[in-house]
Amino acid sequence: MNFSTPSPEDFYRVMPELLWCGFGVLLMLLQPLTKNRAFLAVVAFIGAAAGTASSLLGVRYAGMGFFGLLQSDTFSLFFHVLVGAVAVLVILVAEPYLSREKLQSAEFYALILFATAGMGVLASAQELLTAFIGLEMSSIASYVLAGYRRDTLKSSESSLKYFLLGSFATAFFLYGIALVYGASETTLLTGMGHVADSQLSLLKLGLALILIGLGFKVAIAPFQIWTPDVYEGAPTPVTALFAAGPKAAAFALLLRIFATVPAATQHWFWAFWILAVLTMFTGNLGALVQNNVKRLLAYSSIAHAGYILVAFAAVTGMTSGESGNAGGVPAYAAVLFYLLSYALVKVGAFTIVSQLGGKDEKYVTLEDYAGLSQRHPVAAAALSLFLLSLLGLPVTAGFFGKFYVFKAAVNSNLIWLAVLMAVNSIIGAYYYLKVIVAMYMREPSEDSAATAPIAFPATVNIVLAVSAIGTVYFGLFPNQVLRLLLEKTLIGGLK
Repeated sequence: MNFSTPSPEDFYRVMPELLWCGFGVLLMLLQPLTKNRAFLAVVAFIGAAAGTASSLLGVRYAGMGFFGLLQSDTFSLFFHVLVGAVAVLVILVAEPYLSREKLQSAEFYALILFATAGMGVLASAQELLTAFIGLEMSSIASYVLAGYRRDTLKSSESSLKYFLLGSFATAFFLYGIALVYGASETTLLTGMGHVADSQLSLLKLGLALILIGLGFKVAIAPFQIWTPDVYEGAPTPVTALFAAGPKAAAFALLLRIFATVPAATQHWFWAFWILAVLTMFTGNLGALVQNNVKRLLAYSSIAHAGYILVAFAAVTGMTSGESGNAGGVPAYAAVLFYLLSYALVKVGAFTIVSQLGGKDEKYVTLEDYAGLSQRHPVAAAALSLFLLSLLGLPVTAGFFGKFYVFKAAVNSNLIWLAVLMAVNSIIGAYYYLKVIVAMYMREPSEDSAATAPIAFPATVNIVLAVSAIGTVYFGLFPNQVLRLLLEKTLIGGLK
């Protein structure tokens, strides 16, 4: 392999990361020069949008980049667009939030862009140390963002917990890389197909440790303990980012690993089966007793990670036959569609929570949402739509997300796993409907009734409109995006 100067095509393949990081640095240089929040928000928006749009360059110059460290294909394009779109929406939501809380904006936007760049590296990584760099880029920025409300005890607590547990998970990930390298003599995913039988156990142990490290990022039980506290303490726009962006990027890396490395695909069926069941029940049962809406949505995020793991278990069932990885294409497509619909819904839901929370996020309990339909009928309707999509009601994107995962499980003859997924969906109906009942069927408290209506700025309304329209559109016309996901050029990037 010739490790000479990278070609221009290599830089085109990482153009999104270059733009996101470049605009992040620019924002930090602008911070001491201007206090105009609107100008800084526009610069951040342009940077996030430009990086997302430049993802098309990577497809035009598809292939291995930087001597096999990165893979530029339509699979990475999907995740670049997804995490980039999430960053754009979060920046739009953050501007009024930062003004209300009197927080510095340039640094905040820069951290958002740095975190997004790390997610992009994760989605493209074809080598484990490159994936580690992307993971750390995203994680370090996320630790700071979690504690961005420096004068709030809960925010500082969430940042500390996230940092300590994240560092612990990183140690697992690194040790897993070391074991995999010891077994295969390479950190390239494509080079791990031929491992001596005497080293196979070492390889599987290394992959298990890597799974633990990534399991922390996607809040898989029993590595989910950080999620409720961090989601509650972090600024709500940051919580929206956590719920959609890093989870999608980490699942992208998991998909690459478990579709590229034969040992991962063949030997981890029961691991995914057990983790899926444990994660679904942990998330849904934990959400049942929550009175804080942010914590309720945090436990909901855990449960949805479990639903996605059902599709991973289905992949191992489908690929265990003679058809190879091609048999798992429907399950891969189910994961991608689920992540798309889930990101839309979570960003929309946390956007409403961010606005209704008021100064210092005081109004985040179910009691504060009582009678919301009378005070903010549009906000109540939008939040109901997002909750019903998370529940999996027809005519929403969430319905087809769950349906495709359920179908993949049934096609893999994972009947009991499909049944347990259905049981968990029924459990989830209780706490989602509990919020809707509070908004429409309970009278507001005296304090809530006395407070002035909270205004929804134009940027927030744009985010809500995009999220709501996308949720309904993908619920009515899922076949259009599903055909794209099933294209060999997209799923082919996993093989």
